[in-house]
Amino acid sequence: MASNNIVNWEAREYIAHDKNAGWYIGLTIVSVGLCVLAIWLKLWTFLALVIVATAALLVYVLRQPRLLHYSLTNKGLSEGNNLLTFDQFKSFGVLNEDNHYSIVLIPKKRFSARVTVFFPETEGEQIVDMFGARLPMEPVKLDLLDKLVRFLRI
Repeated sequence: MASNNIVNWEAREYIAHDKNAGWYIGLTIVSVGLCVLAIWLKLWTFLALVIVATAALLVYVLRQPRLLHYSLTNKGLSEGNNLLTFDQFKSFGVLNEDNHYSIVLIPKKRFSARVTVFFPETEGEQIVDMFGARLPMEPVKLDLLDKLVRFLRI
């Protein structure tokens, strides 16, 4: 799929984890418990926050990840009409989570979020080589939020 320093691939936007009935029961217990606590303490804003957060979490986990189309060129990484240029990032790393490979782009801006892009193993060498020619590679680990999301299977 590569030609003239262009690599194209498709990947899901995130890893969808299967959730059994226990996961939903746990969410219900925690949400109802927090609602009861909020009512008992008369924390109405917190009650509204718990209800909205639970609803948003349910919408998110029930939605299937989209299939995204990526292109990597000499200018940067594009997903649809969104171009991320190499000069926005100070480095990159590669993660392998349960045989799902991803590039993690570390932004130059202090409080910007890392960008994680999944890729198929078959295109991995070309993708890593192209990033490596433009950005320094450094080891990356899951941060605290990533570990929490993985633990909760969100």
